[in-house]
Amino acid sequence: MPEILIYTTKVCPYCIMAKRLLDKKGVCYTEINVEAQPGLREEVMRRTKRRTVPQIFIGDLHIGGFDDLYALEQQKKLDALLADA
Repeated sequence: MPEILIYTTKVCPYCIMAKRLLDKKGVCYTEINVEAQPGLREEVMRRTKRRTVPQIFIGDLHIGGFDDLYALEQQKKLDALLADA
C-alpha cells in the first residue's frame, strides 16, 4: 500500500482544501510542514521542480498541487489511485 504524502504550510488555503478532499476520501496521509525545518522547502523544490504547496505524492507518483488532485477527482481517476493507498 503506497504512502500518501502532502507537503504543506500552515496558512495555505490550497493545502487545507487538499487535506479536506483526502479526508473526505477516508485515506490516511502524512503531512509535512515545509516551514517546520530549514531546508525542507528546498528539498520539495528539488523533488518536484515546483515552488508552491501543497505538493502531493501517492507512493512514488507526484500528483502535483490541489488543482491537480481536484482534476483527478473530477475525471473520476482519484479513487483508483487511492484504492492502493
